[in-house]
Amino acid sequence: MTVVRLEKLRKVFDNRVAAVDDVDLVVNHGEIVAVLGPSGCGKTTLLRLVAGLEEPTSGRIFFDDRDVTWLPTQERNTAMVPQTWALWPHMTVFENVAYGLRVRKKKLKLTEEEIKRRVMETLELVDLVGLEERKPFQLSGGQQQRVALARALVVQPEVLLLDEPLANLDAKLRVELREEVRKIAKRLSITTIYVTHDQEEAMAVADRIAVMNAGRLQQVGKPEEIYHKPANFFVATFVGRSNVLRGRVVEAKGEAAAVDVGFPIAAQTPHRLAPGEEVDVVVRPEDIFIGGGGVKCVVEDVVFLGRYYQTTLRCSGKVLKAEGPRPPAQPGEEVAAEIARAWAFKP
Repeated sequence: MTVVRLEKLRKVFDNRVAAVDDVDLVVNHGEIVAVLGPSGCGKTTLLRLVAGLEEPTSGRIFFDDRDVTWLPTQERNTAMVPQTWALWPHMTVFENVAYGLRVRKKKLKLTEEEIKRRVMETLELVDLVGLEERKPFQLSGGQQQRVALARALVVQPEVLLLDEPLANLDAKLRVELREEVRKIAKRLSITTIYVTHDQEEAMAVADRIAVMNAGRLQQVGKPEEIYHKPANFFVATFVGRSNVLRGRVVEAKGEAAAVDVGFPIAAQTPHRLAPGEEVDVVVRPEDIFIGGGGVKCVVEDVVFLGRYYQTTLRCSGKVLKAEGPRPPAQPGEEVAAEIARAWAFKP
């Protein structure tokens, strides 16, 4: 049972670029935490710090109560699945998966029979039995990803580290395999850190999400909390689709504010706001309901996107994107809209 704890973790490159900046994070035993953020936000560097592939500038890394900050990678008992999978092209599936065990053979006092047993058990876990004699070039992308996962799992790591493991797969296969990754990690109760830039993938895989930007954690919470109660403007606009409107506070009380954006909006806010302050208001397309309400709009465009129709509205000079199960009207028609939920943030 391993709990990963990061305390004030910081990594600066070239004495000026803070790729990881004062990060505090706890990943509980058997928990899957997705580190979600845009390219260049520091999430892969964070993963490499936990793996021991980078040394921190300051801060501490603990596995339970054991300080592993300066331990070399081979002494941490972690396993990492990189984005490229990095399979040995000249080795069979069996040999690729067995590689980590053979490196540790003397230290773990493993026999060849024990190595074979563990490899075959792991191949069965990731549904690759029967393919053990194939080379990587004879496998599909999804099968190669499973080999990379099996190679990580076979060494029975305390902590599993996944760096954009599904990024090179097509959309349909990503959906299938993210479910498999979660199922396997939960079955084995492995403490897992899963790095991704794909918000849907993070929500599907993780117990909790740590949203990261510019080296700092912006918010940590369950997927529902991240989506429905964003802590700041970045989280509100990065997670989910959104409309952003500049407005002025008319009235504020606690976590609620009335904002004028050209029409009145009732918004939630994490800030203390005062009448007259300028704010950015974030509205999700699915929170705009057409056919009722007091906001008068004109339909500019309607696009069918499979699961929903996207409607472009012009309301008091402001453009909004709305989503719904059916087209509300034709372009050029006037409609009434209701905004069910919005957030207001200080610029």
